[in-house]
Amino acid sequence: MNWRRIKFPIFLICFQVLFLLLFAVLGEYGEDARPKMPGDSAASVKLYPYFQDVHVMIFIGFGFLMTFLKRYGFGAVSINLLIAAFVIQWAFIVRGIIHSVAHGHGHAKFPIYLGEMLSADFAAATVLISFGAVLGKASPIQLIVMALIEVVLAQINEWIGLDIFGAVDIGESMYIHAFGAYFGLAVARVLYNDKYDEARSEGSVYHSDIFSMIGTVFLWIFWPSFNGGAADGDEQQRALINTYLSLAACTVVTFALSQLVDKRGKLNMVHVQNATLAGGVALGTSANMPLQPWVAMLIGCIAGTISVVGYQYLTPVLHSKLKIHDTCGVNNLHGMPGILAGLVGAIMAAMASTDGWGESVYEIFPLMIPMENSTEYASAVANFSVTAPGPGRSSTTQGGYQMLALVITLVIAIVGGALTGLLLRMPCFDNVDGKQMFDDREFFIVEGQGFPSNEEEAIEEGNDTKLRMLSD
Repeated sequence: MNWRRIKFPIFLICFQVLFLLLFAVLGEYGEDARPKMPGDSAASVKLYPYFQDVHVMIFIGFGFLMTFLKRYGFGAVSINLLIAAFVIQWAFIVRGIIHSVAHGHGHAKFPIYLGEMLSADFAAATVLISFGAVLGKASPIQLIVMALIEVVLAQINEWIGLDIFGAVDIGESMYIHAFGAYFGLAVARVLYNDKYDEARSEGSVYHSDIFSMIGTVFLWIFWPSFNGGAADGDEQQRALINTYLSLAACTVVTFALSQLVDKRGKLNMVHVQNATLAGGVALGTSANMPLQPWVAMLIGCIAGTISVVGYQYLTPVLHSKLKIHDTCGVNNLHGMPGILAGLVGAIMAAMASTDGWGESVYEIFPLMIPMENSTEYASAVANFSVTAPGPGRSSTTQGGYQMLALVITLVIAIVGGALTGLLLRMPCFDNVDGKQMFDDREFFIVEGQGFPSNEEEAIEEGNDTKLRMLSD
């Protein structure tokens, strides 16, 4: 019996059975979904359109964005589907256990409701970003093992940032984008080998870039829901508006710079497919803050700039000097814009005051609510709808915690990714050989007409010697 042939199916089936058992023992409907419970569940149901938008981003946006590789379209879309479906279930369990332990609930079951469905999709996004860094270079079993570890570390990191540091990140640019990017890059660095030159299938063709643009357009359209879906009231309005404007400005700058940095003065589809989305990432942490519309647009312009420059100049340096092969360029779309988002969030927090923000200061940063018996608390009670005292953090302190959360995120992501990469190098996880990288034929049934003929491949590669041999 071919052990390699049955190893992955057995692995998946065992974990699916485990998920079933854990859901049976630890999971239950959230309060709004329970039968015969009084109360109106409309507030929860209002979240569903935003959840659906994010759902489309996860399964269509991310999946099709990665179809740019000419011979890895099956892997890009279908493994994306598998990872997301796997992580959604695993995230419910991990988040439930973390929050039960953290809040001292003991054996309390974790609730399953729309809010947690959205969080599970966010967890899937984290892993799919890392998937982009190792796209075409890791076997399915390696990717599932990576997902198992990354979800745990990412949720612990988010709990530290949100619950311990009180560092807000409404669009999860630190906790999802920056974490996923640098976790994936650390895995890619450890998995690096010198056989990338043997991989003839890396690169795109005309139709694969068109398919990738499908993912870009879906992500671009629905990104405001990603940043604003979890917010309420005026915060949600600002998150939607700010993201919308940032994406628009980012796209214009991306097209301008793409042509400027090219020696032939032509647009690069890599920039168009990816850098146009960087404005959504860069706005994530501060999306619900009263930035003013022009500031949101400025952030989009900066994000587009660093993303195009990253793809054009930084990615080749990372590959040649640091041995980091970033297949999708996640550093340029998610990593650097994610860091920018964290920096903007810290600056905005340090500048927050009731003079300019009104009650939004206490809504966005609850730990800045003044302490009891203070003059500030009396003023807050008199002028705003503050009903309970808080720790009384200063704006400068809040900004410091925002920065600390960003630093901790990068440390956990890089160290965790490197250790995960070391584990994935074990032979039992089916490392992909150099010649088999970026090629669906290693793991999928591919019809003969699905790939170019030898002669078409030679023309595509500009291989004159190979062409002459075929002609003879």
